[in-house]
Amino acid sequence: MVLTGSRKARIHLILINLILSLVTGCVSPATPLPPPSALPPTPVKERSVSLVMGSWRTDDVEQMNRILAKFHESHSNITIQYDPTIATEYDAALLAQLEAGTGPDLFYLRSYAISRSLYDKGYLLPLDSVPGLKENFSIQMRAPWATDDGISYGMPYIATGHGIYYNQDLFNKLNIEVPGTWEDLMAAAEKIKAAGYIPFANATGDSWTMAELVFMNVAPNFIGGYDGRMAYLSGNRCFNDAHIVAAFQGVKDLSKYFPDNQAALKYGDSQQLFLQGKAAMWLSGSWDILFFESNKPAFAWNVFAPPPPKGQPPYFTFHLDAGMGVNASSQYKKEALEFMEWMTTQEFASLLGNEFPGFFPMHSQMPPLTNAHAQSFLALKEGRGTDVRFAWEKIRDGSPSAYDLIESASVDIANGIRTPQQAADALQAGLAKWFIPAQNCQTK
Repeated sequence: MVLTGSRKARIHLILINLILSLVTGCVSPATPLPPPSALPPTPVKERSVSLVMGSWRTDDVEQMNRILAKFHESHSNITIQYDPTIATEYDAALLAQLEAGTGPDLFYLRSYAISRSLYDKGYLLPLDSVPGLKENFSIQMRAPWATDDGISYGMPYIATGHGIYYNQDLFNKLNIEVPGTWEDLMAAAEKIKAAGYIPFANATGDSWTMAELVFMNVAPNFIGGYDGRMAYLSGNRCFNDAHIVAAFQGVKDLSKYFPDNQAALKYGDSQQLFLQGKAAMWLSGSWDILFFESNKPAFAWNVFAPPPPKGQPPYFTFHLDAGMGVNASSQYKKEALEFMEWMTTQEFASLLGNEFPGFFPMHSQMPPLTNAHAQSFLALKEGRGTDVRFAWEKIRDGSPSAYDLIESASVDIANGIRTPQQAADALQAGLAKWFIPAQNCQTK
């Protein structure tokens, strides 16, 4: 049969329809696409950043890296490089970096005047909005890194205690008890000297030690702690009154029992005299715990607080030593503030207190400490008033500073060049050149 053209066309159409019906019958209808609003959001990957932390603690690299590694565990997008500078060069180096716009993202802050000057110059980010700051640190702990109206520019970080290290074995051998009064301390020193030992390892070869390790270690017991210090800062006392003279007399009392060649001995030399068992006592701070533990002296040792004169209340220098600041010009302020928030936690407090025995967190809730010597140092606060180093607040801000005046006077007293009264008069005269309360003070 011959098909005509029209008939062929009809047959082709029928075949096409048949094929299409077979195909659509075997294939499931396509799943309709959801509207765009119903699609899950594409996850936004956090940027990975690397921050630099400046510090004056060159001995702490290993410990700080462990602490920073714990932060990284919970903040995987943030790494922090610990980059310390030698302590004696730190302040000048940091200021130069900040002025040049190359400063670290995070950096250690001295307490009071030095860090306040950095804030006033615009180099520090205010921290009042950081969660946990006000909840976990008292006003007193925040004060060294805050303006007069309470704006915080530094996170409270490290506190240190001052005290007297002593050779327990030697004390037991000489039947000496831990002194409870200044008079007892002098009697113990006399007994130690008579037995052929050096009572105190301290010396004047590094003059700063006479200010920080000696004068500011014992001064609170002679001036009346925090309240007494406030009386000088308010002008209710002059800086050459009987209390200051007594504090300088305390330096003279102690210096009689320093090593014979003390003028030539440096800080490290004094440490070695105590470490070797040649000196029975060493006025210093809790930061020396790690040094003595790592050198493993052949005797048992511990610490006690400088005792007050008989009949006077006891005080203990617990210095609010270091804060942490955020560079106001950092490219990574958000991440730096995340670290600041982590510093307020108990996790951080515990890491700090136990990685650095003798460097104490300032959190309102002190974490358990595992180091026995650190526990002993911290226990010295019990039953005693506490205060920061005498020269740190306000009277270190001008020239001549109280620190410089106290340092030079204490060295001179130990070397027989000035009397305690002359030292006190020089302190008053020097501060009266610029510190208004000293110009208008009410007592002498």
